[in-house]
Amino acid sequence: MKFRSALTALALVVAPGIAVVGTATDAFAATKISHATATSMFREVGITWSSSGNCSDRNNSTCTSFEQLNLSTAQGAQTLKRATGCALNITGGTETGHASGTYSHWNGYKLDYGKNTCVTNYIKNTFTYIGLRGDGAPQYRSGSGNIYADEGNHWDVLYYNCGGC
Repeated sequence: MKFRSALTALALVVAPGIAVVGTATDAFAATKISHATATSMFREVGITWSSSGNCSDRNNSTCTSFEQLNLSTAQGAQTLKRATGCALNITGGTETGHASGTYSHWNGYKLDYGKNTCVTNYIKNTFTYIGLRGDGAPQYRSGSGNIYADEGNHWDVLYYNCGGC
């Protein structure tokens, strides 16, 4: 049996009318999406977002940007919204100003959510407490392995996957 070495382009439909195009080798890498694609996905399920600067520039720390967000992170937000039924407001995305690292905001793995009683109760009553992070933030792990850290005035969420989407 012979295998062709040419790569085949793939299109993944992420929401009605929205597709992300890549190659077969991209299937093992994080799929990055645009700010417009992310906001469309968030609107679809009723997720809101805000920024202290009322902007979406990735290079401005007072903005909330979703440019270069991982598709699985956006899907994870949708999963959280659907599972909780709570109001969900994103206050931090891929903009500059967050801690660096492989699994960082800048690299598309994290979102910050404004705290409210509904979301906090869901996280604390549904996920497993796994101890304090190095900076002292209490952490909870979902069944799918995503990590929710209570940073006082917001939840810092690390999405390794879409949370069962």
